[in-house]
Amino acid sequence: MTAETEGRTSAARFRRDHHLGVQPLGDLVAIIEQATGIDVAVLDVGPDEHGLTMRDPARGTIFIGVARTRNPMRQRSTLAHELGHVLFEDWADSDAGDWSDRDPAEIRADAFARHLLIPVEGLRDFIGQRSTVAESGLSAVMQRFLVSPQIAAIALRETGYIDEATKQNWMMLSTPRLAARFGWADQYQVLQASSDRRRAPQRLLARAIAGYVEGVLPAQAIATLRGISVEALMDEFGEAGVTPRERPIAWADPGELPDVEVDLAALDADLASGGDDGQDAAEPRDVR
Repeated sequence: MTAETEGRTSAARFRRDHHLGVQPLGDLVAIIEQATGIDVAVLDVGPDEHGLTMRDPARGTIFIGVARTRNPMRQRSTLAHELGHVLFEDWADSDAGDWSDRDPAEIRADAFARHLLIPVEGLRDFIGQRSTVAESGLSAVMQRFLVSPQIAAIALRETGYIDEATKQNWMMLSTPRLAARFGWADQYQVLQASSDRRRAPQRLLARAIAGYVEGVLPAQAIATLRGISVEALMDEFGEAGVTPRERPIAWADPGELPDVEVDLAALDADLASGGDDGQDAAEPRDVR
């Protein structure tokens, strides 16, 4: 198989195994976490960083991290790309290889991401029997499947709706321009706000909140994990009714206390001697 065929086949299998059909995928972070059990986080990283996958071979734990960005379509394709690496088990040492090379594993992960986000069958169902697609159609495909002009143009070319020259021209377009031109700039701005926020892995966050409820984890730890202030977290918890559990104090029954024997012999002997320690005892005074 070619890298393209492997990627497409694996994407179709993933959709089939997790009952995703051929329709557009919504919250990709939640889909990956729920379908695979992999922890996914949106992180504050440098401007040239997009995504990474880490695996602990001893525990088999896998973590996917992607960057906060004002480009939601790129974030989605990065998430899908990293998921492809996980499914193909493209593990490598951090100091191995030239990361600038587009090796077969990277090409395969790109193909997986494209076909996962915009499956051929779903695209044909959406466009129908039209023989050609105008620029407005490109915009509609992008809005429908939440993909970039580049991914949408490649998919349209693969399904025969546009020719190679049109594909190359459309790949030069930008999402903000098309969203503004065809009336979905408000939706795009909502997507931008969502992709430009930190996001902690859901399972980790759920365990942290459970620890807070049990009284073993401070609210500051959860606020730090989410990247928000303690005040904002407490306001959110207050509205949601999330509070530490009150634990009743278990007082002991006096009848359950053990018997204690006290030897008073030494005290009796001291009292019998009059408390003489070599000093004159004070004479009693008559207080009237």
